[in-house]
Amino acid sequence: MTHAHSHTHSHTEDHLRNSDFITDVVIGMSDGLTVPFALAAGISSAVSSNDIVITAGVAEIIAGSIAMGLGGFLAGKTEVEHYHSELKREQDEVERVPEREKEEIREIFQNYGFSESSQVMLVEELSKDKKKWVDFMMRFELGLEEPDGNRATKSALTIGLSYVVGGIIPLIPYFFTSTPIEGLKISAVVTLLCLFTFGYFKSKATGQPLLSGALKVTAIGAAAAAAAFAVAKMFSM
Repeated sequence: MTHAHSHTHSHTEDHLRNSDFITDVVIGMSDGLTVPFALAAGISSAVSSNDIVITAGVAEIIAGSIAMGLGGFLAGKTEVEHYHSELKREQDEVERVPEREKEEIREIFQNYGFSESSQVMLVEELSKDKKKWVDFMMRFELGLEEPDGNRATKSALTIGLSYVVGGIIPLIPYFFTSTPIEGLKISAVVTLLCLFTFGYFKSKATGQPLLSGALKVTAIGAAAAAAAFAVAKMFSM
């Protein structure tokens, strides 16, 4: 019985870890594909050298990946700190006001449709082990799962690296073309195809409609690049 419980617990944790990883990749890649693409498009309309576009693009990718990674690190830290502060509060309440906490457990079981006698029995059984009691309250009253202690670092690295991977794609054509406008034409095709593919898989991972999700991501990237191109063109006239 214990073996089955630990197997379920590890399966749930793996699922949560995977879900965190996918979320971080999506955050990094979506910004990585969109922001450097828009920047390169804007600069392409104002300069005549591919080197300037590449230099500005690489600088943006470095700055963007650090900023995004730092944001992911702080978010991960906050998640861990929030969990532990709630855990401490729950442990304190189990010691100070056990009867009120037992009533809260009974209400949870009541909401799941257990009979009154079952509620009383389950509450008494559960409250014998304070660690399991607190764990139950964290999951079913507060809806909190214990986050990975290394969540902040993993999140920072995943988001930062995903941003770099996404950001390099729009810049690659500029290494192999002679003018920024030429580079932009190929970059637009490549990046929009990547945005569409990325949007498709993002929609699949998040359970959204596949085609409309893919088109939405592509449209956002295209609109950002078009706006940057138009503004830069206007100022360079």
